[in-house]
Amino acid sequence: MKLNKKKGAITVKPLAKFIDQTLLKPDATQAQVDTVLAEAKKYQFASVCINPYWVPRAAAALAGSGVNVCTVIGFPLGANTTFVKVAEANHALDEGAVEIDMVLNIGELCFGHDDQVKADIQAVVDATHAKGGLVKVIIEACLLSDEQKVRACELSEAAGADFVKTSTGFAQGGATVHDVVLMKQAVGTRLGVKAAGGIHTYAEAKALIDAGADRLGASAGVAILKEAAQ
Repeated sequence: MKLNKKKGAITVKPLAKFIDQTLLKPDATQAQVDTVLAEAKKYQFASVCINPYWVPRAAAALAGSGVNVCTVIGFPLGANTTFVKVAEANHALDEGAVEIDMVLNIGELCFGHDDQVKADIQAVVDATHAKGGLVKVIIEACLLSDEQKVRACELSEAAGADFVKTSTGFAQGGATVHDVVLMKQAVGTRLGVKAAGGIHTYAEAKALIDAGADRLGASAGVAILKEAAQ
């Protein structure tokens, strides 16, 4: 995805389509969710990423807006059983989600059980694709070595995922330029790369996009757009 430039900056409309406006706090209230949904319609973000409980409300609010409903599965640890992840995904898709951000099984990846990691991802991918959705696989890069990050990307691709994603935002680190470059090298143009966690400014957003990110997960989407427009 190329950026339209204006005086050296990403213009507001194209930049908005890189952003999944995100609200995943455990104490998020209905009022806060409604604010994020209204912002998403106003600024035309790519999606709103919310916890599964809020999917029906988001789907109703965003119907016909051009903004997708994204939710998280196996979040934030990735240690749910595959059965539970698939059930979560199916339920969210039935309630109006069209993008599923799932956490892979981090412990099994670290231990080298690649077949189990791939099977876990593929089960969610198959269920999601059957209902017309797309899957972003969260690899939680801050917990992995570079070799493990690359392997996570390769397993995600082999399982049929649409994106790989850096982080949940709930571990000790978020998106870095290094990780985005590494992940983009691993998947090329075959999968998208989503950077998430700790993205608060336009400069940070631009650096990650320049590094190869196709999407950004950010709770500061509105502030980023306003800064970009200055």
